[in-house]
Amino acid sequence: MALYLIGDVQGCDAALGRLLDTLDFSPSRDRLVLLGDLINRGPDSLGVLRRVQALGDAARSLLGNHDLHLLGVAHGVRKPGRRDTLAPILQAPDRDALLDWLRHRSMALHERIGGRDLLMVHAGVLPAWTVDATLAHARELESVLRSPDLGAFLHEMYGNVPDAWSDGLRGTARLRVIVNALTRLRFCSAAGVMDFETKDGAAETPAGLLPWFDVPGRRTAEAVVAFGHWSTLGWLSRPDLLSTDTGCVWGGCLTAVRIGATLQDRERIDVRCEQAQPPG
Repeated sequence: MALYLIGDVQGCDAALGRLLDTLDFSPSRDRLVLLGDLINRGPDSLGVLRRVQALGDAARSLLGNHDLHLLGVAHGVRKPGRRDTLAPILQAPDRDALLDWLRHRSMALHERIGGRDLLMVHAGVLPAWTVDATLAHARELESVLRSPDLGAFLHEMYGNVPDAWSDGLRGTARLRVIVNALTRLRFCSAAGVMDFETKDGAAETPAGLLPWFDVPGRRTAEAVVAFGHWSTLGWLSRPDLLSTDTGCVWGGCLTAVRIGATLQDRERIDVRCEQAQPPG
């Protein structure tokens, strides 16, 4: 039995199929975690949702910003962007079942492997959060996404403030910080104030900011945090991190990581992807 982590698929179903074939993935034997942004920008988002749903309990998925965007569009909260490729999902005969399945995906996942914590998120973790706090905050958000209050929450979800965590936050403000950290975070200040403007790689870090994972004293530093979202960062494998978004939709690769008996036992497996969107 193997555990595989896969970065942002973003609607590239053909690449996902090739990667699963390359892995010789078996739903009866192996486990798969997709680290968010299953859909959008690529040519077959509908195919991705149907493929992953058909894998049943063998595949777990995180919700990324593009996945939440689909829910927002479906509920009339957001307008489709000019580069969106969501229409086939919204027009599909199984639309409602797919959207219901999507909103029941996770915001964070956790495994204990070889005596260490593997924390899986789409984008990032605020420096003040522990592994347990991250999972608890994710569950807060999941409970709303899975409830009859979904539509009302989506109307309040978007926005850049508050831009920092406080244990005293309540209601929409609290949930907005959680969703922005887990699905949008790249850079923040040493005090944990999030930046939502910069999308460059770590080599282009703006003055006064740090990649979220390099903030001194980050409370998840003893765990391994696996994430996607940041294609300009690309592949990064170090003792405490796994960055897996290698730009499939932009003509890069779709990447899987096989996790072995310990979290340092890692194997990277790539398939090349046809460019579906020009970068930028």
